[in-house]
Amino acid sequence: MFFNKKIKNWNLWDIGLTKLSVVAFVLLVLAIWPAAMDWVRSVNPWYFFIAFVIFAIKPFYKFFKQ
Repeated sequence: MFFNKKIKNWNLWDIGLTKLSVVAFVLLVLAIWPAAMDWVRSVNPWYFFIAFVIFAIKPFYKFFKQ
């Protein structure tokens, strides 16, 4: 409940910057942990694309529905 009330006060910039901070954190983990980078390189890139499509279906649907 508390978290939902705080999120409602966010604007587009806040959401975008939060997403960019997550991307930067993932890149940091990949840079300082060689095993993680080896795993990323060993996985077929299509798996990441499929994950992207699955995670993006609902937001894109809600955005283009209106």
